[in-house]
Amino acid sequence: MDRPVLARTRSELTDLLAPARRQGQRVGFVPTMGALHAGHASLMRVAREHVGAGPVVVSVFVNPMQFAPGEDLARYPRTLPDDLEVCAGAGVDIVFAPTVDEVYPGGEPQVTVEPGPLASILEGRSRPTHFRGVLIVVAKLFGLVRPDVAVFGQKDFQQLTLIRRMAADLCLGVEVVGAETEREPDGLALSSRNRYLDAEQRVEALTLSRALRAAQEAATYGVGPALDAARAQLRTTETVDVDYLVVTTPELGDLPSDPPAGTEARILLAARVGTTRLIDNMRLVLGTTAHRGDLPCSAP
Repeated sequence: MDRPVLARTRSELTDLLAPARRQGQRVGFVPTMGALHAGHASLMRVAREHVGAGPVVVSVFVNPMQFAPGEDLARYPRTLPDDLEVCAGAGVDIVFAPTVDEVYPGGEPQVTVEPGPLASILEGRSRPTHFRGVLIVVAKLFGLVRPDVAVFGQKDFQQLTLIRRMAADLCLGVEVVGAETEREPDGLALSSRNRYLDAEQRVEALTLSRALRAAQEAATYGVGPALDAARAQLRTTETVDVDYLVVTTPELGDLPSDPPAGTEARILLAARVGTTRLIDNMRLVLGTTAHRGDLPCSAP
């Protein structure tokens, strides 16, 4: 198992990618904030599938611009040695782990990315500056890596939707791929924040995926029954504090009042378990029993 090459500066990254560019190879990219786990590794493997023998680059950068005052920037885990091992296991070629000054020379940029109205709903209601910071750093990293393909997880579905929109609206020339959410065998979506859960909270956190799975099963009867089924699951515990639970179009728009059978939708959920805020989502197909869900096993 070959270890990836570590680049700390822009110039090192450019030099490492130069041979691939001369040979016309495709470059794959997976942006992360570190604290890597099997879910991140699955994104790296998807990137490899898209670029073949071309280099796969993973960035490890805890981006201060997407954290509001009082959020967990200082608490966010920094585990670069372990991250390098995860990348090695997934066949990554280059890990770009810059400092804040390397990404933001001279401080916060004066020219930024305006995320638009989609950033004001769902996560944006409780974190109004979050997606501005996300899009700025992703745009900067796209400029530094210049990937052909960038892979993001579907667990952060609003983020994925906004990045796709940015890439299209600004003609960035990057194919943005959304990879399926990786889950534990019991259904819990993999997340770097799961490490903050104690044993009891870990059990309570399963309510999120159970609620979404219940909504998938009830979606054959429409949006209302899907939401009711999810809420019924969430009421089984008093320790999960729900922020939002919504059903939208796959583009996070409003569904028609009476969507026809077979309409694809997305159910999105955010909640606190203890002090840890978790998000999850799943695909729905309304008015049909054809879809059997995203989970590898049936939730109890």
